Amino acid sequence: MRFATIRQNGAEIAGIVTKKGILPVAELNRQTGSSWKEDMMSLIQAQEIPQLTKWYNNGGKEALEGMEGIIPREEAVFCPLYRNPKRIFGIGLNYVDHAGDIGSAAPQGFPGSFFKMADTLIGPGDEIHLPALKEAQRTTAEAELGVIMGRDCRDVSEENWLDAVVGYTTILDMTEESILKGNDYVKGNPRYLCIVKNFPTFFSFGPELVTPDEVPDVLKLNVQSVLNGQVYAENVVNNMTHRPARLVSLHSSIQGWYAGDILSTGTPRAFHIQDGDVAECRIQGPDGFEMAPLKNPVVDLKKH
Repeated sequence: MRFATIRQNGAEIAGIVTKKGILPVAELNRQTGSSWKEDMMSLIQAQEIPQLTKWYNNGGKEALEGMEGIIPREEAVFCPLYRNPKRIFGIGLNYVDHAGDIGSAAPQGFPGSFFKMADTLIGPGDEIHLPALKEAQRTTAEAELGVIMGRDCRDVSEENWLDAVVGYTTILDMTEESILKGNDYVKGNPRYLCIVKNFPTFFSFGPELVTPDEVPDVLKLNVQSVLNGQVYAENVVNNMTHRPARLVSLHSSIQGWYAGDILSTGTPRAFHIQDGDVAECRIQGPDGFEMAPLKNPVVDLKKH
């Protein structure tokens, strides 16, 4: 099952993705007499998405196609899946190939985990803003698989990691790489990681939440970094140093998880973005599986 958040009458509302378009959950409630939560974060926190998925897989999918109120996809205005998650975790250098690109070894015992602030968050089609700060000379974008946590939990075993997950999504995570590595204005330092990851608009996610039942083997997903429509780099999840089961379990034993927390699992390779570019994340899998791509235009605040 797939969900999206769209803008309607000035509000950001949850919808169910169908072949014809997006059906607002509010319309489902109206036509069936149900009382599901009508925004994405509330659906997640109330743990209603697994219940909706069960209904969907037991005849609901066919029922949805005949309902009124479906918004054609080309007319829908997509938003971030939700606003203000309690926490966003990013994982650095998680593909060995990417770590080698920047002259570093992939972290082994523990992942290179870092926090993103919720106010960095944007959605599909929103502008990525390259900072006006003079020290910011080179921004990179990173396409990543996102894992969305479905409940508050601690000490989740690797074997049961999916019990804590409500879905997957596409992510673009930005880095002000020049400050991290150094340039004419500043000497680089790895301790600057929190700074370079947390400029406004430096985290995009959506347009769809894909429930785990649609992804039989997450390790076979292929993540693509795409610049201006051309695939810049790609890799499969199986080639991660720390795979999703390990990441979910380990973080649950350290910080724990809250419903709606986002885990961004690392990129095949970062790519330099400039004014006028379009950054994109594509995720595909076996048997024709694909997630809806995430695209964001780039605007350099030094020029505008």
